[in-house]
Amino acid sequence: MPRTIATTTTVDLDQLLQFVRPRHKMLLITQRSDGTPQASPVTGGVDDSGRLVIASYPERAKSRNARHRPDVSVVVLSDEFNDAWVQVDGTCEVLDVPEALDGFVEYFRNISGEHSDWDEYRQAMIDQGKCLLRITPTRWGPVATGGFPARLA
Repeated sequence: MPRTIATTTTVDLDQLLQFVRPRHKMLLITQRSDGTPQASPVTGGVDDSGRLVIASYPERAKSRNARHRPDVSVVVLSDEFNDAWVQVDGTCEVLDVPEALDGFVEYFRNISGEHSDWDEYRQAMIDQGKCLLRITPTRWGPVATGGFPARLA
C-alpha cells in the first residue's frame, strides 16, 4: 500500500474562505480566565463578509470566553477525518438577540439554504436566547493534509 504524503498549501484569504465554505465541522479554541485553552466542537459557516460564524448560547464556556478574550482559533475539518483541514486565528465578537437576528438568517442561508418560515426561525432564536459568534480571520495556516513526510515516500 503506498504511503500518503502530508501536504501543505499556502492560501490567500479568498482561497481560505473558498476552502471553509463547504466545511461545517469545526473546533473552536478560546481562552479560559486562567489563559488555558478551551476547545469546543461546533458547526459553523462563513457569512457574506468573510467571517466564520458559529451559533451558541450566552452561558456556554465558548461564548463567555470569547467575550472576555476575543482572540480565538478555529480548526476547520473536512467531513473525512484524514482529509484537508486548516487553522484560522481571528478576533471574535459575540452578538446577542435581537441584534444577532439578521446574522442568524445569513448563517442559516449560507449553511443550509432557505428556511420555510423566516419569522418562525427568528422567533426560535429569540426564544432560545441564542448568540452568534463572528470571527474575523487575522491569520491562518496552510490548508494541510496528514500523512508521512515526503522523505519517507
